[in-house]
Parts: sequence; structure tokens; C-alpha cells
Amino acid sequence: MAGGGADKSDTGAPFDLAVIGGGVNGCGIARDAAGRGARVLLLERGDLASGTSSASTKLVHGGLRYLEHYEFGLVREALQERETLWRIAPHIIHPLRFVLPHRKGLRPRWLLRAGLFLYDHLGGRKLLPPTRSIDLRRHVAGVPLKPGFARGWEYSDGWVDDSRLVILNARDAADRGATILPHHRLVRATRDGPLWRLDVIRDDGGSETFAANALVNAAGPGVLDVLDLTPVASRDKIRLVRGSHIVVPRLFDHDFAYFFQLPDERIFFAIPYEQDFTLIGTTDRDHDGGPIHASDEEIEYLCAGANDYFQHSITPADVVWSFSGVRPLVDDGSGRPEAASRGYHFELDADGGAAPLLSVFGGKITTYRRLAEEAVERLARLMPALSGQAWTATAPLPGGDFAVTGRAALARTLVARYPFLSEADAARIAATYGTLASQWLGEARSRGELGEDFGGGLSSAEVDYCMDREWARNADDMLWRRSKLGLRISPESSAALERYMTARGTR
Repeated sequence: MAGGGADKSDTGAPFDLAVIGGGVNGCGIARDAAGRGARVLLLERGDLASGTSSASTKLVHGGLRYLEHYEFGLVREALQERETLWRIAPHIIHPLRFVLPHRKGLRPRWLLRAGLFLYDHLGGRKLLPPTRSIDLRRHVAGVPLKPGFARGWEYSDGWVDDSRLVILNARDAADRGATILPHHRLVRATRDGPLWRLDVIRDDGGSETFAANALVNAAGPGVLDVLDLTPVASRDKIRLVRGSHIVVPRLFDHDFAYFFQLPDERIFFAIPYEQDFTLIGTTDRDHDGGPIHASDEEIEYLCAGANDYFQHSITPADVVWSFSGVRPLVDDGSGRPEAASRGYHFELDADGGAAPLLSVFGGKITTYRRLAEEAVERLARLMPALSGQAWTATAPLPGGDFAVTGRAALARTLVARYPFLSEADAARIAATYGTLASQWLGEARSRGELGEDFGGGLSSAEVDYCMDREWARNADDMLWRRSKLGLRISPESSAALERYMTARGTR
């Protein structure tokens, strides 16, 4: 089967665990369980990370704004995870310094400073630098701002390539024996004595049936839809909240990110993105179940918010890309969408010794590893196959076996070994594949030896690797989830890439 490398498909002997959902939570659970020795199956109806997990604000953060909703436990857990995730994935995660300007008439300075003090001390920060007060009239981050912003703070959080975090968890799960099957849609799950029988339709129209001793429903926004395919009814509700983002040409020439407040009490970020762009987001709107995209109103809202702060004004015409994801939040009765909890909880159905079903509600990308660990440990109480020790806090994700401060050195090593790479190309490759880059760069002595050039530094050698090892099937998979080269490649090159991948996939 293309894309999996070490994967195996076996519709015979039961799996110990079947996971429904190829987002960050599902792939994290599959990785954790496979690493404990369990026989794991993961089913995803589309591409891995094709939903919410590739549409985040790309941050590994504690959630500073959640402090004013008294979510101290959630913030503490997320703050603890920042440095853990950075250590295991230093290629796709790096620290960011955020600048929070004080804006008169909104939250008072004492409240912001108190919140930042808590943020510094609540989660056991060890590697990241602390908060400091700054004079924006003399700070480089004050240069692109409108006059009037005099005081502010710098604080630490982290950046993550969200879709690659999903792919690398799936890759590690597969390397540890899991069977990862994207483009396999569950249509029915029934209990058959001590087993779950899973009826699945592939995207080529074929059907398969799998058996598993336990089932995990990690379908994110579709968690209730999956429950509808089982004999189990949910006791809880979820609230679907849409978060939209825009990408515009770079608005500032430094490496700081911004945390901005708005008069409606919401906040948003402006973040350096892919060298030449600025990412702005997010919104919080209740989602009615229709198409998931950034509405004209949301795009205008984000542009207006940025124009409140930056001297350089932007309009919707400046937006080069927008994306939107639906967060499946626990419905805790909160009024405004931004006040709804980003925490998570589980529903476990195993009454009378029936085959267990664990459903995952809520969660955020920063806490996915802890969520996965807790999910597996809950099932381990019922299943000896999952009784191995917790291990994911220290084991690097594929390509991440180097020091947290070593990414720039890795890029320099790539330039030295492959002098035909530009510094920008080497930096992108190091930040995407880490120490695995040589698996597709091989012994190439020129760019031509990497095969067809699709532009933006993308070669057929890289595409082949992502098809063989990362489940990529089409240009959209390659340009927007295995990379963000869709921002740089022309429509003509994208069409050529699609033709190449289609032809290769039919061989």
C-alpha cells in the first residue's frame, strides 16, 4: 500500500486497538499504544491531518488568555508540554518570543503583568527565557506599530508545524508496527462478543472489515458522527467553534510574534510565517456544520484588527491564503465561543465486560501527547496488551534526534554535504525532515540528480519520499500538509505535480 512504508494490512487476526481519526489526537494515541507493544490499526477517512489538525494557529503554547477564564489546570498542563514537545521534535518546533503591547482602555497593565507572572511560573519553565518589560519606542518590534504603543512585554511560547506533527506521529506509530490507513472511511462499528467489527469503505469504492479488541473514537469534530455508527450513545455534547486565519505578505522584518488585544475583548496573533509572510488569526465563531472556510466577514475582521496596530494597512485583497478549522470543544455552557474550555475529557463505554469504546472530546494541539498517554492508560486498565510503561515524553519523533538548539547547525550541515542547496532550501528541509533529510537527498551531487523540479525547491525525490513514507497521494497533500510550498508554487507547477503523483500512484 502506497505511503506507509512498513505498514501492513491484515483483515484476519484482531487488532488490539483500532483508532478512528487521523488527526493529532488519533495519531498520538496510535503512536503511544504501538510503542507499548500493542497491535494498532488507525483509520482516517481522508488524508492525515486534513481537518482541524492542519488548521491551527501553529502554536505550542499554554494559552495566556485562558488564565482570565480561570483554566489554571489546562494552562499548567500545556505549559509543561511546551518544552517536552520541543525536546522530542526540535525540527518542527521552535521557540518564539511574543510581544504584547499594552493598549489603553483595555485590560489594565497590572492585570497583564500578573497574568504573565503566572504564565512564567505555573508550568515549570526551564529552557525558555522569562517575560520582560519593554519600551516599544526603542524595541525593534515597536517599529512597524502605529504611534501610541509605548509599553509592553516580551514572553515565550513555541511554534509548531502542525500537520507535520501529525504525520510524524503516524510515521513513528507505523515504524513501531501500527497499520495506518488513510482514505478508509468507517461506515459501521458493531460489537461481536469481545470484539469490535469495523466495516470500512476505501476511497476507491472497495470495502474491508477489520476486528479489534478495543475502539478509540478520536474523530475530532466528527466524534458524535462516529458514535452514530456504533451502538453507543454519547452522554455529552460538543460545541463546534470555527477558527479562521489569513496569510499576507510579511508585515515586519524581525522574528518576534505579536499578541494583540481588541476592543471586543478578543485577542489575535500576528506571527512570522514561512520566511516571506505573516500569519494572522484566529477568530472564534460557532460553526453551523456547513463548509469550513474563512468567511468574508472573518477575513475583514482580521484585516481590521491588524490595521488597529500596524502602520502598514492591509485589505482582503492582500490575503494570499486563508484557512479555517473547526475545534471540537467540550460544550460547557459558556456564552461566547472564546470562553469555551479548550480542555478535554473521555467517555469510556465498557459495561458488562463489553469490548471497550473510548471517545475523546475536546483537546488542543499542545496537550495532544498527554491526552494520548491518558487515553492509553485508561484502556490499559482493561487490556493487558496496553500495559507497557509511558514512553513518549522522551522519545524523539522521526528526524528529531538532535539538540533543541541544533536546527540551524543541521541546516549548515546539509549545505556542506549538498552544496547545490541554497541556505533557504536547507533551512526548510531541516525544519521539515530533521535528520531524515538524507533519506531522500541520498548521494545527490546536483539538484538535477533529485529528479523533476516543481519549483519552490520541491523535487521528485522529495515527493517520492512523501508518497512512500508519509502517505501523500496528491498535490494538495504535498503542498499544504507535508509542506507549505503551495504558497510558492505556481498553478502550472501544481498541475504538473498532480500529474506526476497520479502517474506514480498507479504504477
